Amino acid sequence: MPNHSNANLSQRDAAVVWHPFTQHQIEPISIPITHGKGVYLFDADGKQYIDAISSWWVNIHGHGHPYLAQKIYEQALKIEQVIFAGFTHEPAIQLSERLLGHLPANFQKVFFSDNGSTAVEVGIKMALQFFHNQGQTQKRKIIAFEDAYHGDTFGAMSLGAPSAFNAPFLDMLFEVEFLPSPCDADACIAAMREKMNHADEYAAFIFEPLIQGAGGMKMYAPETLDSLIALAHENQLMCIADEIMTGFGRTGKWFAMDYLTHKPDIACFSKGLTGGMMAMGITTCSNALFDAFLSDDRKKTLFHSHSFTANPMACAAALASMDLMEKQETWDNITRVEASHQAWKNENQDHGIIKQIRIQGTILAFELAVGESNGYMHSIRDRAYQYFIKKGILMRPLGNTLYILAPYCISNEELALIYSEIENFVAELVG
Repeated sequence: MPNHSNANLSQRDAAVVWHPFTQHQIEPISIPITHGKGVYLFDADGKQYIDAISSWWVNIHGHGHPYLAQKIYEQALKIEQVIFAGFTHEPAIQLSERLLGHLPANFQKVFFSDNGSTAVEVGIKMALQFFHNQGQTQKRKIIAFEDAYHGDTFGAMSLGAPSAFNAPFLDMLFEVEFLPSPCDADACIAAMREKMNHADEYAAFIFEPLIQGAGGMKMYAPETLDSLIALAHENQLMCIADEIMTGFGRTGKWFAMDYLTHKPDIACFSKGLTGGMMAMGITTCSNALFDAFLSDDRKKTLFHSHSFTANPMACAAALASMDLMEKQETWDNITRVEASHQAWKNENQDHGIIKQIRIQGTILAFELAVGESNGYMHSIRDRAYQYFIKKGILMRPLGNTLYILAPYCISNEELALIYSEIENFVAELVG
């Protein structure tokens, strides 16, 4: 029988696999995971890890969920894949109906894709072509936030402020103008007002509502975003909400846009959409936007597709996840996790090293005030990551920003363990 120990699997992996967001020259070889259950991942040697980041923010109900797995299995026995141009199927129709039932009334159409980046690409193409189809070809610019992150395909990279993520490609990205951080509400709104003096040049304003994820879990007030959306709408810009990380309960409501008075025109979803079980992206819009693509002229078609568009098994996973999201138990867990975070914040808000503790729904984030200034490349990141891995906790710091973004089923005892190890790590830092 082959040896499937950690060392053996890691060596085989290192020989053939190129991992994402990984500098293979200096980072440790990858840990082989064999299975998961609830909030735990298990490696080939049997060590367990609390998945404190929901495996890159996707797993909302816990690993190995039998209900989700059963629904995918049942769908696989019926139809696993069918072309979605000229054909349709019940899971896609039902998912569209149910998702729209939880969204603001101005969302009436669903476009399927494969992941978060492509959901954003579709949203941008919808906005740009909406104006193009009506002859407003001067409206080509996009407005986004500083420290934005919307994905790693070329269009999505263009929407991210210049950083290490997109530096090698800056001369190849399309034109985007950036507002100051929405955490500085006055400066941000003033900058938007100034840009609206030339509103006829802009097609869209895109944003991560309430929380800028990869930019450092930066949280800002819904009132700020409401003001920005109002300004954009007054000047006929399309507003695009990137709800890829914030959707499906993460912020304490179904969607971050539920905190807003002014609703976006386009919204993008992925990650928690399928409960972390299958890859899928969705972009939603209004009938008014959809109607701008209706024509006897085929050139006005939205020419965007993926081979696995509306994959029936991914739709089944999303429907099963919706079933769980509609249970009171899920919302009780979300409320409980938020209360646990708040209690820990209250105990540590005057800490000398743990700074800017902030909470939105099930997300807790803070800065470690050590050494150099804040930022994604802060050297504390690697030390913190390795410390928590050794303690059986998967955390993936954003530089000196540490955060907890766990499946909703995490227990208070498991949260207490994470909090305790955070405090132990900080005590070790000041040693």
